[in-house]
Amino acid sequence: MQTARDPLGKHNERVKLFAGFINAVGLGLLGFAVLRPLSENISNASLATLWWGITGLAMHAVSHYILGYLRKEVKHDPV
Repeated sequence: MQTARDPLGKHNERVKLFAGFINAVGLGLLGFAVLRPLSENISNASLATLWWGITGLAMHAVSHYILGYLRKEVKHDPV
């Protein structure tokens, strides 16, 4: 038995997976930027710590932008 593939569903799932990956990397960078100075010494926080935090926030924002590429099925009204 062969099933029909849904190209719209496949596209949307790939977009969601990619956005989730980018989001996870961004949140990991944020965690690194916050937890690393806290685990060592807070006075060790430097400009690099700020850089990692800003990069993480930017990647998180990009993941929201990527979700804008989700598509909807267009239904036509019979006239």
